[in-house]
Amino acid sequence: MLAAILLSFGVIFVAELGDKSQLMAMTFALRYRWWVVIAGITVATTAVHLVSVGVGHFLGAAIPTAAMSILGGVAFLIFGLWTLRGDKLSDQEEQKAHKVTGSAFLAVASAFFLAELGDKTMLATVTLATDNDWVGVWIGSTVGMVAADALAIVVGALLGRHLPEAVVRIGAAVLFFAFGAWLLLGGLFPDSPAGPITAGAVVAVSAIAATARRILRGPGTAARAEPIDAPHTS
Repeated sequence: MLAAILLSFGVIFVAELGDKSQLMAMTFALRYRWWVVIAGITVATTAVHLVSVGVGHFLGAAIPTAAMSILGGVAFLIFGLWTLRGDKLSDQEEQKAHKVTGSAFLAVASAFFLAELGDKTMLATVTLATDNDWVGVWIGSTVGMVAADALAIVVGALLGRHLPEAVVRIGAAVLFFAFGAWLLLGGLFPDSPAGPITAGAVVAVSAIAATARRILRGPGTAARAEPIDAPHTS
């Protein structure tokens, strides 16, 4: 159970980075007290993820382990592409977050419950529950989502809207690709270390590429900025 809790916490926490739910959490926190928003998110997440692990648990009993691993790997690769695409609030969801009336707690809970139905975090929870302890997945996924949304509320309050959304989105996508490669290769080659090696390589190459890009762009950008800006200042 402990392994399922830790795995689910990590996966769902990553899934929530840059997700629509974080945007909703920040928006609600601008209107209501933070503990009301957290309470609503917790109740909604607990209900949605209970349904998710139930579906995943019963599916897991009927699908071979190798097939589950392959399906899970493909699913996480899709989650990575989904995360790279980005996620924005629709006009209706933004109006709901800003102009909701009545009980703040019920408003937040109902909005998050509806937003999470069919979302990638729900699908990730279903995938995890097919091959792990369902109680551990339920606990870990719920805590992971609440923690990620709580982080969004805190960071949003401190930094406002000046968040590096592109960096967060790409980083989350890389981790999804790493999880996907691990599961996919683990299902295709059960007795091979190809899965963890490939996952580590994906993360390492991404980190090196990001560092190299920062080093190459830093001095060059600064050097080219002065001649361009000079005519405008005169």
